[in-house]
Amino acid sequence: MSESSKPKRSLAGIAGIVAIATLISKVVGLLRTVAIGAAFGTTAAKSSYDIASIIPGFFLILLGGINGPFHSAMVSSLSKRTKEEAAPLVETVSTLIGGIFFLATVFLVIAAPLCIDLLAPGLQQTVQGAEVRAIAIQGLRIMAPMAWFAGMIGIGFGALNAADLYWLPSVSPLLSSLTIIIGVGLLALAVGDQIVTPQYALIGGVVLSSGALLGTVLQWLAQFWAQRKAGLGRLRLRFNFRDPAVRSIFAVMGPALFSSGMFQINVITDLFFASFLPNSGPAIASFDYANLLIQTPLGILSNVILVPLFPVFSRLTDPEHWDELKARIRQGLLLTAIAMLPLSGLIIALAKPIVQVVYERGAFRLNNASQLVASILVAYAIGMFVYLGRDVLVRVFYALGDGETPFRISVVNIFLNGVFDFILIKPLGAPGLVLATVCVNTFSVLALLWFLNKKLNGLPLREWSFPIFGLTFGSVVSGSIAWATLNFVQQFLGQGFIDNLIKLVLAGGVGLIAFIVFAMQLKLPEVDMFADRILQRFPRR
Repeated sequence: MSESSKPKRSLAGIAGIVAIATLISKVVGLLRTVAIGAAFGTTAAKSSYDIASIIPGFFLILLGGINGPFHSAMVSSLSKRTKEEAAPLVETVSTLIGGIFFLATVFLVIAAPLCIDLLAPGLQQTVQGAEVRAIAIQGLRIMAPMAWFAGMIGIGFGALNAADLYWLPSVSPLLSSLTIIIGVGLLALAVGDQIVTPQYALIGGVVLSSGALLGTVLQWLAQFWAQRKAGLGRLRLRFNFRDPAVRSIFAVMGPALFSSGMFQINVITDLFFASFLPNSGPAIASFDYANLLIQTPLGILSNVILVPLFPVFSRLTDPEHWDELKARIRQGLLLTAIAMLPLSGLIIALAKPIVQVVYERGAFRLNNASQLVASILVAYAIGMFVYLGRDVLVRVFYALGDGETPFRISVVNIFLNGVFDFILIKPLGAPGLVLATVCVNTFSVLALLWFLNKKLNGLPLREWSFPIFGLTFGSVVSGSIAWATLNFVQQFLGQGFIDNLIKLVLAGGVGLIAFIVFAMQLKLPEVDMFADRILQRFPRR
């Protein structure tokens, strides 16, 4: 909406709303995966669901996710328009996108076997893999309509954020988690311990897939209700596709869609290689368990950083504002470093007790899955900074109206990811596939900085690099201290849940304090600002 027609919120206010809502959503998402782990562990029901959900999840993350291309394109366009101009524009875009993804849904239902075979061809080589394949085909057919709902969710997400409405879009993804938790709980009550037996694998896969679909439908309904109440469009067909405003949205949406899609293709590439591993079923299931432990804090912190900054980037695109834009880019990168680097160090040092505390119960414990999940978690943690740093830089290009450069880099990344997967899978196994993605994201950050340096007539890259290197060193020190503390404490404790929780709290707390002390010595404005805000909240509470 236009600046005069919507209420003003500070970056801190927006970040607070998004942080709380996203925290709730992510915590419920973590509980969902804990419930799935306790019920199914790394059995065929879980691995087949992970494979079947790749394509629907691809659409939901790519199209319906916060900071996704639909969200970015809608915010970029609607933030400059009045509510009266926005409603018909939202309806026109929804009509076009809805038609395209209705056809995509029909295709997925018909071609489900072909899709699964393309995603994980190695499954056909073993009897266990063939069972996973059959359940995955059924699950994909159930979840196929998520493609249509994902498009509608992404459009509504952007429209609500452009109207300065952040709470419901950020919290609504928890509905999918709740429906899956309820479904798994009801199945467990019905069949008891037999839930992990082979004869219930198909039922388990159906329950997981149906829960994901139902939750997506509920998410769209809740968001559409808020969208309609805000006067941002109804469920109405409009065919004014030649409107210049519609074209401006697709000018950003098209390249952004392909650019973000390239990253998801890297996930599919990893799955392709993982299907040929000797332990392909448990490995595929383990990726999801480890990834969620990374995505929970990463999702919260990325929304806190990216959601408030993207509109700011968009308002500073004129050359006369480039000095301030550069300052905001530096702020985004340093906030990313402050948030991500110490988390990486602590997760690397404490991966095993983290996995044990979060997941090790029920079927997960019976499968002895902790060691494999912990090794994959370490690989994910190594790349946390470059993952989020890449997203910060991509948003700058989108704000500048340049979706082509990130897209070209992403195309190169597909090739690089395949090469690194091929090189690293043999010596490192499943963690090697994750490290391949880390290498690709590192290349992306360097390439984006190089192009942005040219586009903005120079960036103070050397000046920015010193504090980032300092924070990296501090994170290594923090992780080392946490690891040493863990080894000392575990001499006096066992391997039970309470024992592992005590180890985690003590070692993590000592490591975090070490990083805070170190970071404060760097005298960075971003560190001081963050610390002041935290301290200011204690007296009020």
